[in-house]
Amino acid sequence: MPQAEEQGPDRSGAQLREMWPYLREHRVALVLVAVVSLFATAFAVVQPLMLQQLVNTVGEGGSATGFLLLLIGVTLAQAVFGGLQQYLLQRTAESVVLGVRRTIVRRLLSLPVPVFDARRVGDLMSRVGADTTLLRTVVTSGLFDVISSVLMFVAAVVLMTLIDPLLFALTLGTVLLGMTVVLVLSRKVRRASKDAQDAVGSMSSSVERALSGIRTIKASVAEDREAELIDRDATTAYRAGVRLATLAAVIQPLMGICLQAAFLVVLAVGGVRVANGSMQLGDLMAFILYLFLRIMPIASAVGAFVQIQAGLAALDRIQEVVRLDPESADEEGLADAPRAVAGMDSGGGRRPAAVEFHDVVFRYAAPQTGEPSQRPEAEVLHGVSFRVAEGSRTALVGPSGSGKSTALALIERFYEPTSGRIEVCGVPLTALTRSDLRGRLGLIEQDAPVLSGTLADNLRLSAPEVSDEALLQALTDVGLDELAQRDDTGLALDLGEHGTKLSGGQRQRLAWARMMLAQRDILLMDEPTSSVDSRTEHQLQQTLDALARRRTLIVVAHRLSTVRDFDQIVVLEHGRVVAVGTHESLIEQDGVYRDMAGRQGLVHAIPGRTGEEIRT
Repeated sequence: MPQAEEQGPDRSGAQLREMWPYLREHRVALVLVAVVSLFATAFAVVQPLMLQQLVNTVGEGGSATGFLLLLIGVTLAQAVFGGLQQYLLQRTAESVVLGVRRTIVRRLLSLPVPVFDARRVGDLMSRVGADTTLLRTVVTSGLFDVISSVLMFVAAVVLMTLIDPLLFALTLGTVLLGMTVVLVLSRKVRRASKDAQDAVGSMSSSVERALSGIRTIKASVAEDREAELIDRDATTAYRAGVRLATLAAVIQPLMGICLQAAFLVVLAVGGVRVANGSMQLGDLMAFILYLFLRIMPIASAVGAFVQIQAGLAALDRIQEVVRLDPESADEEGLADAPRAVAGMDSGGGRRPAAVEFHDVVFRYAAPQTGEPSQRPEAEVLHGVSFRVAEGSRTALVGPSGSGKSTALALIERFYEPTSGRIEVCGVPLTALTRSDLRGRLGLIEQDAPVLSGTLADNLRLSAPEVSDEALLQALTDVGLDELAQRDDTGLALDLGEHGTKLSGGQRQRLAWARMMLAQRDILLMDEPTSSVDSRTEHQLQQTLDALARRRTLIVVAHRLSTVRDFDQIVVLEHGRVVAVGTHESLIEQDGVYRDMAGRQGLVHAIPGRTGEEIRT
């Protein structure tokens, strides 16, 4: 895999030498292509010499049978080697594209979340699909402009007809034969091309599926599994491309044989006519020059140059992503990580807090992506400090925009604090790898994203080894068992693109089931019941109570009725902690919380006295 290079400030675009890291592992195949090309060229070069001997022999009245048979054999050999050359070149190009796709997919899934905040997912997807496809032309570089070729062909036909109609008529039959063969095979080529495009589209869809749920995948420590799924689609696209290359390797030699036959007919017939004086040598030479269209190499070179420029532009876009540092870049040399994990497990005598914030300040900063950030750089959290005891239930409440969801994102290390420190089980987050950290955290996101695929695929995202029975039990616990009973597909039920076949409440309960199956120690829940009805909320509240007996809960909530019996409630306002306590104590002591509770009907004024009383 090529190593990411540091992106300088004054880059003028990708250069051909930047292709070498992707070509290095295919150098044997490229050498083989070069050898085959030499043989094909050699066979093409000796044909005029052999034809010269044929014409001279005929002119002298000798027998040309031996030369003719040898000439046919050499022509066929040249066609075979030419077809083999094209096949190997196209196959190598497909292998290069496959390697680039594997590299960029794994890099995309390893990038930190701020990169996705600053970039369009569709643009990133195009680098995996369209740009890697264009990159193939840097390897093959054999395309030329169709319009120029057509004009050149028409001019050549006109001039050949003016010079010698007889020779033109003789060559026309072979050209028509070649075109007939191409038309017959073009249907298969079109079908193979569509299969290849469909395979690339499927791969792009898989990438979009992964990137649209990147937080869920990272929280589930599922990056490697998602990369393997995408790699499977990329391999399918590679095989479809090879099938297309195989057809191209058959068509081009057949057309080449027909054109070569036309050339040989011109030389043979024209040579005979020159020998008997019925045709001028200059006319024959001119006809041959037009037959081969000497200007074609120039047109081909120009077309190849244009294609290479397009490929280099695609390479530049690909390298722009490959050069970005993965989120694990700051974990290199993290020698104390195993010891830190062991410390989390042992507890070291005194049980530490499950989560603790120490004077945390955070602002969204623009990542180094070369594009303007879509987030302002204003501070979101200002000196936030609070402690969550192990096995306790803590709620984060406050007005919208007070930093509650941001606090959960910092615990997951989707972002890094600007200053201050966060600890999990007494260990600073920076002393842990993200995989070790997220392997202990369960997350329910506010919008409860659903990945495209089946019901089982979504449930197994965080726990790929669980049985079908465990999946069904989790669905029953959250009141979603009717999904598996909807039709005969059961757990193989297709949920549609991003879960479009599910309601908001079903999506949220599916996130609950996925979190329960993961069996993590610390559960982070962002508005986990915001999209469900009161009956379902009561069922989920019972499930939450059962989970709380064995785990630590940190819940972001706007509906205070769902958290009023929690062990601790942290009140945030304008990015600051303004109060910490229980529901009853905060009603008495904190105006922000009391106002929120009053608006939700949890307190009412008592006539004749100041203060409030909890409504039962």
